Amino acid sequence: MMRTIAENIRFIRSTLPGNVRLIAVSKTKSVDDIMEAYRAGQRMFGENKAQEICAKYPLVPPGIEWHFIGHLQTNKVKMIAPFVAMIHSVDSMKLLRVIDREAGLCNRVIPCLLEFKIAGEETKYGLTYGEAAEMVESESFAKLEHVSVAGVMGMATYTDDLQQVSEEFRTLKLIFDRLRQNYFSGSSAFREISMGMSGDYLIAVREGSTLVRIGSSIFGER
Repeated sequence: MMRTIAENIRFIRSTLPGNVRLIAVSKTKSVDDIMEAYRAGQRMFGENKAQEICAKYPLVPPGIEWHFIGHLQTNKVKMIAPFVAMIHSVDSMKLLRVIDREAGLCNRVIPCLLEFKIAGEETKYGLTYGEAAEMVESESFAKLEHVSVAGVMGMATYTDDLQQVSEEFRTLKLIFDRLRQNYFSGSSAFREISMGMSGDYLIAVREGSTLVRIGSSIFGER
């Protein structure tokens, strides 16, 4: 028998330690599905398209915390800047500057995660540690006033090799530790590691994740 969305959320929550928060990935899902999750106590939702998140935003309660988790084009930032709770997918200084500008126009500070390419797949986006270090050491970064770098994000390779997945998540945790030690030691905001999806979130939690992004295990396959 298929479990309901509410039952799925309760089950996943029961597998998470207290320091790990659940983001329900609601991309392609209906407002009705989101509301079922909301009634089950879920408040953090993830979307990967600016048009879709903007269409859903006015149709749901204001207490929902929207996380943008997909590849973000600079010309779409202004659409989500007024309300997005966190952007998980910052992979360039150019994008960070645009987020800073649009957040300023909204009189907000937007928490952002730096996205790293930890998987071997060519289709994945993300920074290397060297690129991130160059970014945070730059004059442009020092001038940012309306973004808060809150941590890191990454996606593991889509594979049955659990050892590989574990090593990739471990790499992201090491990147996080190194960045915190070298650049963010005085920042209480720099604390999030966004990694782990439906198929691999338990491995991610074991390797240090603080935010898991789960879609199909909550809402079913697309």
